Amino acid sequence: MDLSVVNHEDYFAKIGDDHKFPIKKFGNLAAYLKEKKIVKDFYKPYACSLETLKRAHSETYINHIKNKTLDENGVKKIGFPLVDSVVQRSLVATGGTVLASKLAIKNRIACNTAGGSHHANFNEGAGYCVFNDVAVAAQYLLERNYAGKILIVDLDVHQGNGNSDIFKNNKNVFTFSMHSKSNYPAKKSKSDLDVELEDNMEDVQYLQILKDNLNQFNKEKFDFVFYIAGVDIHFNDRLGRLKISDEGIRKRDEIVTENFFTKGIPLCGVLGGGYNKDLNKLVELHSFLHQSCAKLI
Repeated sequence: MDLSVVNHEDYFAKIGDDHKFPIKKFGNLAAYLKEKKIVKDFYKPYACSLETLKRAHSETYINHIKNKTLDENGVKKIGFPLVDSVVQRSLVATGGTVLASKLAIKNRIACNTAGGSHHANFNEGAGYCVFNDVAVAAQYLLERNYAGKILIVDLDVHQGNGNSDIFKNNKNVFTFSMHSKSNYPAKKSKSDLDVELEDNMEDVQYLQILKDNLNQFNKEKFDFVFYIAGVDIHFNDRLGRLKISDEGIRKRDEIVTENFFTKGIPLCGVLGGGYNKDLNKLVELHSFLHQSCAKLI
């Protein structure tokens, strides 16, 4: 069996060539996964429906995005221009994570080539996140009774404050964020478990902290895992403050995916952040998620 991976050409949006968000990484990653024979064919998602989005976002906010009527401050907080391709990208990428989560239920493990928009909360977007795809997909699984107890493992360098906000009163979703203490957002939310890391942390200490926390989770009875595999922990990332090597990121992804796969717990992997100064390196780093999952099939 081949790894189930979701991708769509609309993950690219027209935000301007000079924008600091590396929007080209999504198309380049898809091409890389095909070229390296990590993926044979992609599953293609539909744009996420209003009904599904409403599980994690207010209808007022959703309509402001769809109709491009969000106020100037709201648009500025997101960081993307509110143009048609950004709206379409946000809907399709969210649909992509919902589809990947269903494929993970079926096949034990699956990935999206986008997703991890963890700064968006119920009423607004922020930090290059319009809709919180993982939150939407988690609510979808719970309401369809596809899962009963969900763990979100967020290893982006930035705290997953949107997830912690959305699920703060939901005992069926456990939010775990292991992130840079001094990085964005300036005002952190409260996850079920936050692990704050000091600047310039390197591989050995980082991986040991991760293993210690995974050992704690293994004592709980989770029946689904979302893994936000941000690579902005890399030493050469423009928005990160950690010093994790290429090999450190590869080992991290292997540790997380193998930990849950060997226990028979379905896992949906999504990209998370990555702002490496070298686009080709960024694509390679993001591919480690898919490579680690493919090795388990």
